[in-house]
Amino acid sequence: MARGLRIGITVGGEVVGRPGPPAEVVDDVRRAEEDGFASAWTVHFSRAVDALTTLTVAGGATTRIALGVGVVPTYPRHPLALAQQAATAQAFCGGRLTLGVGVSHRPVIEGLHGLPYTSPADHLREYLAMLVPLLRGEEVAVDGEHHRVHGGFRVPGAAPVPVLVGALSPRMVRAAREADGVVTWLAGPRTLGEQIVPDLGHGKRVVAALPVAVTDDPDAARGAAEDVFARYAALDNYRRLFEREGVDSVGDLAVAGPEGVVEAAVDRLADLGVTELWAVPFPTGADTDGAAAQRTRSLLAELGSR
Repeated sequence: MARGLRIGITVGGEVVGRPGPPAEVVDDVRRAEEDGFASAWTVHFSRAVDALTTLTVAGGATTRIALGVGVVPTYPRHPLALAQQAATAQAFCGGRLTLGVGVSHRPVIEGLHGLPYTSPADHLREYLAMLVPLLRGEEVAVDGEHHRVHGGFRVPGAAPVPVLVGALSPRMVRAAREADGVVTWLAGPRTLGEQIVPDLGHGKRVVAALPVAVTDDPDAARGAAEDVFARYAALDNYRRLFEREGVDSVGDLAVAGPEGVVEAAVDRLADLGVTELWAVPFPTGADTDGAAAQRTRSLLAELGSR
């Protein structure tokens, strides 16, 4: 643990554009546990594997490592159904699972799912008012604009499931006060330190996911990040995030440089109030034998063990 900040690592290749079968994600989780990482995080893309099902299997294949998903879209899932699935997964994960939820993006919800992307912040607040107590084992009686829940369920052997909100905007951060915290992707130091941590309130978890590359050529790495994560520059929510951060693109947000530079960036996140780094190592284009990727992984594992 680096200065009180836990370090987790991404599992699966979807986020870097290299999707694989679910069994590969489970193997990645096993390796992350063997390497000593505090947590393993997987993304949930609507056009890829189901993350909660995959982590259920990973939970049975591991014993110590914390498991998390960021984030499951809320619009296509009734809160009772998602709570039931997550609680069942938690029973197999031995209490190590964290559920991330979020409203996703208009092209995904309207274009792929065919659902109206209306009032995202209000929708999320209402959703959390049902989901969070259900995952604590409570009964719920809520008649909302988007969903209605009267009752609950019981999964024997399941611990409560912590809920984090995928928050990119101030309104989503405020909504996340009703959950256990936030999980962010591509939120830089300015956004984290000036907006997210202060707006969220004391005692909440802040899991910050960022691209990381330990390299002696940071400019080349940032250029590679532009290509690997280009899809995010096309989404309105991320463009607004870049504007708030004062950067032009994904490459400006990548944590890239030699060991000392990356370690200093991790320390800065801890100083800002981030509780966990979700590190996303990415290919920089010069790694023909895997040595560069291992260099990144080795430093992160070392920092996490301190």
